[in-house]
Parts: sequence; C-alpha cells; structure tokens
Amino acid sequence: MSALTRFAQSSLGKRLRPWVEDGVIRQVALTVLIKRTVNFDRVTWLGKPIWQNVTDAWLLQESIIDGDIDYVVECGTNRGGSAYYMATIFDLLGRGKVLTIDVETLSTIEHPRVEYLIGSSTDPAIVEVVRDRIEANKPKHVLVILDSDHSERHVAREMELYAEFVNVGDYMHVQDGCIDQLWIFRRSRPGPLRAIESFLRKDSRFAVDEERSKRYLVGHSPKGWLRRVR
Repeated sequence: MSALTRFAQSSLGKRLRPWVEDGVIRQVALTVLIKRTVNFDRVTWLGKPIWQNVTDAWLLQESIIDGDIDYVVECGTNRGGSAYYMATIFDLLGRGKVLTIDVETLSTIEHPRVEYLIGSSTDPAIVEVVRDRIEANKPKHVLVILDSDHSERHVAREMELYAEFVNVGDYMHVQDGCIDQLWIFRRSRPGPLRAIESFLRKDSRFAVDEERSKRYLVGHSPKGWLRRVR
C-alpha cells in the first residue's frame, strides 16, 4: 500500500477529502472544462444550441423524471436551447410545458410545448403572467429555473418572487453559482451563490439538496438545487 493510499484512508485524509474534491479538484477541472468548451458555447441538443454544462443538462432530465415535473418556469431563455431540450424530454414523457422568460428575443426555436415571455423576470406584470399560466395549467409539479441575470441582487429578487410557485417537495434550481467560486468569473461577483446563501437565511421553507447539487463533480451550480421542505 502506497503512502498516498494510507493517507487517504487515514482519519485526517477522510476529513480532508471533501475539501480536496470540492475545493481543489472540482475547481481546477471545471475551469479547464470551461476554457476548452468556451463555457459550453458550442454544446447542442438535436442540433440546437443549448449552452449548458452537459452534466447540468443531464441532471435536469433526471430531476424532471424523479420529480414527475409537468411544468417548468425558466428565467433566462437566451438562445432557447434549454427550453427546447426540456420540451423534447416532455415529448418522450407525453406531458409537460415550458414557460421561458427573457428581456429580449434571441431564440428562433419553436416547439409546441414552449411558450416565450418577453420582459424582465422581476417585472410584476411578468410574474403575474406566470401566476396566471400556472393557475390555468394546474400542474402537479413545477420546476423553477433561474438562469438570467446572474448578479446577486437580481437572483435574490427572482428567488423571492418565484418561491411561491414551488410546491412542497419540488425544486427551485439556481444556476451558475460557480461564478462565486472560480477565479475566471471574479469580475461578475457577487453572483448566484451569494444570493442563495442570503435567501436561505431568510426563508426556512427551502433547503439545499446537497446530494443533487454535488452529484456530478463539474457542475456549474453549487448549492443550486433548493427543495421546498415546508
């Protein structure tokens, strides 16, 4: 048995392992992956630009299945690939709709399960439309995804406004908290992770699903899966 193996199996090694994996290995590996893929700029789904970390996209479909999700509210449409991706998952399931919101029209992707809203996700008029759509569709389980303006202030406001649409047991998914961890994004701080931490101090209805948030080592969204617990 090598010295490294003995250390890894020691009590000190076991205590240090989470810090080494999450604080060192994850950040180095994710930084390299982001640079090689130009932050996943060329990732596609069925030929459409999805612009998602592929492990995060995989976790999205797992979460839709696990949670029996039949309605997604997405803040941050951009090129529309994520909405299209989730709509095609719903096609396979024979259920579901996606309501996606952005301040401008960048997407030319059309899908019968996707509805686009143009406006700020924090505009009271837009929030009211979201409320009306949910009431009209009467979904069993709603997934809220926050992936628009990643500044701490904006994300914090989105979390306050969209928390009401999440039922007990369902999730609010806050993307791109890695902004607050990776040196390459330092100019964009404070970002989503700081907003999550602030929100949790004030709203005890939600808790971080640590297992889901850490399932794949190089995901973009530390503490990003918030489950409503009460």
